[in-house]
Amino acid sequence: MTFLTKILTAILIIPALLGIYSKDAKDTEEAYRETITSIAYENTIETAIPQTELYKMVEEHFSSALASGKTEKKAIIIGYDGCRADALTLAEGKDSGIRKMLDNGAQKSLVYCGGVNYPEVNTQDTSTAPGWCSILTGQWADKTSITGNGITKSMEYKTLLTSLTEDKVIDSASFVTSWDGHFSTDNATYNLEKAYCEEKGLDVSFNLCNSDTSSANTVIKNLKNNDCSDFIFAIYEGTDHAGHAFGFSTNNPIYKVGFRINDVLAYRTLNAIEERETYESEDWLIIITSDHGGFKTGHGGPSIQERMTFIVTNK
Repeated sequence: MTFLTKILTAILIIPALLGIYSKDAKDTEEAYRETITSIAYENTIETAIPQTELYKMVEEHFSSALASGKTEKKAIIIGYDGCRADALTLAEGKDSGIRKMLDNGAQKSLVYCGGVNYPEVNTQDTSTAPGWCSILTGQWADKTSITGNGITKSMEYKTLLTSLTEDKVIDSASFVTSWDGHFSTDNATYNLEKAYCEEKGLDVSFNLCNSDTSSANTVIKNLKNNDCSDFIFAIYEGTDHAGHAFGFSTNNPIYKVGFRINDVLAYRTLNAIEERETYESEDWLIIITSDHGGFKTGHGGPSIQERMTFIVTNK
């Protein structure tokens, strides 16, 4: 058990025994909108970006010309699973990944999941598999058929990891997660894609780790290689685990701990990028984002707290 896991476990035990933090009476739409306004995003809830646009951002990054003095393009998406858009109020401290990016000129924008923007009723679950799949394929569930978790995606719409590598836009890609529903269960989302990459001999690695800390260590180990993966997709689960156990709310101290774990691991990841010997000659696109939000102890539905996510990016 890692140090961070021990801390989270210790913090969770007492509230669990007492049965608190499962609901939050303060988590109203009005309060949520006020918090979103206070964060000063580049856009509004009404003009939120569809999460499918992140696919285009990565694609355009690799297809655009290199900047002066740069010799190679790299990109990373760091996912905070189950992280609400109002959680950026928690991004504080010297070891906050999001704060580090914002202090260095990154932009923050509101993003929506669920197929359509709020207040329209979502056309796909505001859940893990649909959210990340829409980001990785640039398509909603009406094309991918990933309406919820536990559905295996066909090869009609490939992820960025596969298409960029297969088209020789990049040499290699890496997918890092601690949730087995992506490619390690019988009905995992990317089972066919993983098998396709193996059959074609594509340099796309699918890494299932046993904890968020292990996921971060896997990413950092990759980044320490001179020839690290050109595109890295890494998911940290702290916010989602805390939300399901005790409530998706920024008023919930357990959810704050979950966010804090994600944010510190992202900070370590960003430092590893900057410590690369070839960093100054590399053109990096760095994105921190989420697959969905949450409300009370769940997600998947149409509430504004579940529908709004975010993107923090250096481009």
